[in-house]
Amino acid sequence: QVRLVESGGGLVQPGGSLRLSCAASGGSFRSRNMGWYRQAPGKQRALIAAITGGGATSYADSVKGRFTISRDNAKKTVYLQMNNLKPEDTAVYYCNAGPLVPGTPDYWGQGTQVTVSS
Repeated sequence: QVRLVESGGGLVQPGGSLRLSCAASGGSFRSRNMGWYRQAPGKQRALIAAITGGGATSYADSVKGRFTISRDNAKKTVYLQMNNLKPEDTAVYYCNAGPLVPGTPDYWGQGTQVTVSS
């Protein structure tokens, strides 16, 4: 069982920055692929950034060049640095810990609200 706790959300003006953190406890962390998803009102939850256990990263086109995902395996924490934020980035942001092997559980955090508004 893996527990994920996100933090770092809040209200920021357009063009500003935030860094989200996702702290994991329990279970294996180092080998898991980790992802950040977001869900805006009336929209489906969508993957925006992912990082493999080996550190390879990928991004949705909507955030590429502005957001950076990273991980600290010693701290069992994954981060999402968000720069040049736009109003359309407003959403609840969720951390996901992928399954160790296909068919085994993945895990979600409770989400953290990010609001970009002047």
